[in-house]
Amino acid sequence: MKTLSLPGTDITAPNVVLGAMRIADKTDAEVRELVATAREAGIDFIDHADVYGPTPHACERRFAEAMALTSSQRDALTLQTKCGIVPDGPYFDFSYEHIVDSVNGSLAALQTDYIDILLLHRPDALVEPDEVARAFDELQSAGKVRAFGVSNHTPMQIELLKRSVTQPIVANQLQLSMTHAPLIAQGLAANMAGEQQSVMLDGGVLDYCRLHDITVQAWSPFQAGFFTGVFLGSSEYPELNAVIDRLAAAHGVTPIAIATAWITRHPARMQVVLGTTTPQRVSDAAAGSDIPLTHSEWYELARAAGHRVP
Repeated sequence: MKTLSLPGTDITAPNVVLGAMRIADKTDAEVRELVATAREAGIDFIDHADVYGPTPHACERRFAEAMALTSSQRDALTLQTKCGIVPDGPYFDFSYEHIVDSVNGSLAALQTDYIDILLLHRPDALVEPDEVARAFDELQSAGKVRAFGVSNHTPMQIELLKRSVTQPIVANQLQLSMTHAPLIAQGLAANMAGEQQSVMLDGGVLDYCRLHDITVQAWSPFQAGFFTGVFLGSSEYPELNAVIDRLAAAHGVTPIAIATAWITRHPARMQVVLGTTTPQRVSDAAAGSDIPLTHSEWYELARAAGHRVP
């Protein structure tokens, strides 16, 4: 398992992350098996959010109850969680009160004294950067949160936060897969008149993150689109799956490892966030961390995924 240092922190993290979005209905044994499998593969980084599960903090609570971590076991993990989405309204809330209340709820649910990384979830159009800064300062000084980041944010949204926030923004969690890759694909068709792929819709967020030492965390790495189903093995992507299958055989891995490798091969040194609760899929996907796809293999996959490669 390849690792990377998160700039602005003392955290050394794997480039594949275990997401805990779907564990709310899992038994203690199932959660422990999932985490144990991840640990065996070199994954010691767990991604949570206060909205994961049927009720607030449900998945965080399920994780803590199942794992019953000792102090040393807790210290051996990097626990990341997110806040800002309020499903029943007001929908998005980056106010000082909500951020602090959410973190306190996450600490209680996770049965821990500190969160390693806190991400602001989908952007709040009503954000007051000074309130975010006040919350971050208080949480950091109290030892409740060690590092901060965002999710689904554009460069200018991050710049707005940085006007007040003094802590480094260490991560930006963004949707990315072979078939959902505007972060990358739009740059491949730059300045091509009439080519829709060339339209810059996110302000160049990938290059911005690279320039500012912000680690991109790729969520839904195997989804064809926005929760539209996986592309692996899908009859809608015959050309892509033919290439994936051929490369998987050549590298001695399963197709899901190739889908992981396409992201981890990128020089931005991204992390892949796994959403599966199937231990074998975790092991298979994690194998992609170390696959050194060649330039030609990477671009062949991009072309087969439907991206214009001039």
